[in-house]
Amino acid sequence: MTKVLEIDGLQTHFHTEAGVVRALNGVNLSVKRGETVGIVGETGSGKSVTAKSVMRLVPNPPGEIVAGEIRYEGDDILQKSGEEMRAIRGSEIAMIFQDPSTSLNPVYTVRNQMLEVITTNRDVSKTEAESISREMLADVEMPRPEGVLESYPHELSGGMKQRVMIAMELACDPDLIIADEPTTALDVTIEKKVLSIFSRLVEERDLSVLWITHDLAVVAQFCDKVGVMYAGEIVEFGTVHDIFDRPTHPYTRELLKTIPNIENPQESLGVIEGSVPDLVNPPSGCRFHPRCPDAEERCKSEVPPEVDGTDDHEAACLVHDVDDGTAPTRTGGESQ
Repeated sequence: MTKVLEIDGLQTHFHTEAGVVRALNGVNLSVKRGETVGIVGETGSGKSVTAKSVMRLVPNPPGEIVAGEIRYEGDDILQKSGEEMRAIRGSEIAMIFQDPSTSLNPVYTVRNQMLEVITTNRDVSKTEAESISREMLADVEMPRPEGVLESYPHELSGGMKQRVMIAMELACDPDLIIADEPTTALDVTIEKKVLSIFSRLVEERDLSVLWITHDLAVVAQFCDKVGVMYAGEIVEFGTVHDIFDRPTHPYTRELLKTIPNIENPQESLGVIEGSVPDLVNPPSGCRFHPRCPDAEERCKSEVPPEVDGTDDHEAACLVHDVDDGTAPTRTGGESQ
């Protein structure tokens, strides 16, 4: 399969009064056509900054992409002009944000907003855009599509608003979708329904997806490959089976311990000691070493090898090799 998205050595910094926050420190990742790649990690690990960097939505100032390449269909989008990027956003790369309430304009109906997005990103008439809007709302299994088109965002539930956003982005017929924790604000029942709908549409349309989440259970059910992110770096990358059945990096192993054990609900959840480091002054050597249960003296000074983020199972660890990743796993859902 051809690579739709390739991220190579991406570094994104933020200039603050406290100093330079090195939010991304050489991220490497790729997404092939028809593939869903998840990025998982704690809050503050750099997941959303990665997504916004790809979309060229990092606010400048204070943010700045200082190094690396982001290739979409082989072209480095960091070299594109603002006008060229506006043409790519929506029509070729779409992004679904965490909270649909902040993405929908409260003073316009769903119809007005969908028509504007569709006619801006596709060469269709207003009449054709109306038809596409109804069709896409039906595709996301929206009850009473015509009534929803006439509604204002505040008249819809959180799940309905998120389905509107999914319909709106898919109506632009993109090749790549970046989903930044799109179900976090939903309750569990609605989340399951939205994930089921989204999964079906991705398969039907052969879409490439970069799925950003902190929910390992969602990753296990929905993704083909996974990048585990910590302190602005991909520390482990592999297939879902690699990550859940043969976790190698100590951070990945610690994350997996935080998943509830469905076979023994009374068992206490694991806790990762410590906190995400200050990225103004990150730790020397391996950035995880202050919290790592397996850290050796050399981990304090030696920098682990970078994860390539393409096809092989890799881990940025000086102590463990991917071939010895034999830690027992506990998943909140079945992997693919």
